[in-house]
Amino acid sequence: MRKFLSTALVLVMTCSLLAGCGKKDTETGAGSENSSNGYEIALITDKGNIDDKSFNQGSWEGVEKFAKENKYTHKYYKPEEATDAGYLASIDLAVAGGAKVVVTPGFLFEVAVYEAQTKYPDVKFILLDGAPHTADYATFETKSNVASVLYDEEEAGYLAGYAAVKDGMTKLGFMGGMAVPAVRAYGYGYLQGAENAAKELGLADGAVTVTYHYTGNFEENDNNKNMAKSIYQEGAQVIFACGGSVGKSVMSAATEANAKVIGVDVDQRYDSDTVMTSATKGLGVSVIAVLDSIYKTNSWDTYGGKTTYFSAANDGISLPTAVIGDDKADAFDRFSTFSKADYEAVFKTLVDGTVDPIRDFTVADAGGIATAKELTDSLSLTKVVVTTR
Repeated sequence: MRKFLSTALVLVMTCSLLAGCGKKDTETGAGSENSSNGYEIALITDKGNIDDKSFNQGSWEGVEKFAKENKYTHKYYKPEEATDAGYLASIDLAVAGGAKVVVTPGFLFEVAVYEAQTKYPDVKFILLDGAPHTADYATFETKSNVASVLYDEEEAGYLAGYAAVKDGMTKLGFMGGMAVPAVRAYGYGYLQGAENAAKELGLADGAVTVTYHYTGNFEENDNNKNMAKSIYQEGAQVIFACGGSVGKSVMSAATEANAKVIGVDVDQRYDSDTVMTSATKGLGVSVIAVLDSIYKTNSWDTYGGKTTYFSAANDGISLPTAVIGDDKADAFDRFSTFSKADYEAVFKTLVDGTVDPIRDFTVADAGGIATAKELTDSLSLTKVVVTTR
């Protein structure tokens, strides 16, 4: 698959950056090795906590696993202010504390890393889910000391849609935040997965319906909850909530409707009993892979100075296959019939390339919002009927 960075990627960034400036950072999370010369590997948290069950936690788990197994000192730093200046101040603190590698989990760090890559040419940066750019988005540049990591969201979305239909669901919903590349890819994959599952089950044309909606934001609010309630009231059995905190609104509506939710980016089963699975990104896996290239295989050039997409083929995306804290639990227990064996079979088709979901296509709308006809025609849908809102 050929992957492209779309200029539309920049739209999502402006919706999440917070105003203010950072002056003080909290240092915590040291590893077990001798730290007399500082900490070799550092992670800077975003505005959340290290145990957020999201990007911070998933990325830190990768850092911890690698560092402990290979005996490298490691530490995380939490900025007091979630701003470009605050993130850069934490990077300054980490480098002053001995960091040779700095991990930054999420696109909120794009501007800070753009500055830091020049300021600290001897430090390697691992930027997850983003690419360095100036604050005005006029210039994108990934220097040789930065590994930009992105993910094949269309594959994760494919698994989610496939699993839902294979589990017997035929009335689906999709609520994305803004129509930026990652969200579009999740949604397009979701439709394609539902289509292929319906074909395998021998369902009639039009047997699967999907209500498809972009909220225009990434917020938890009453409008988003009401939209989810409406979709459920019209018969949707599950909604793929693909828009940050929009998911909280969908979970709330699902609780009232006794319906299901598919989470996004990380395993959200711990946020609500309504979450039957999640389309996840392999944050820890990708962090370990890049750290391996630095410390074990001398292959930094594989990642440095470029953007690398992580996919099913290198464990970059998945549905959850384990329950945190319980090795004996079944991560598929919230499905009716879809099992781990079913999942492994469909996952293999992505790994070997038998299935190669479409990531993006051209639409008439300048904001990237596809019409029902554009979705149907571009994704070759026959079993799935899409209604857009």
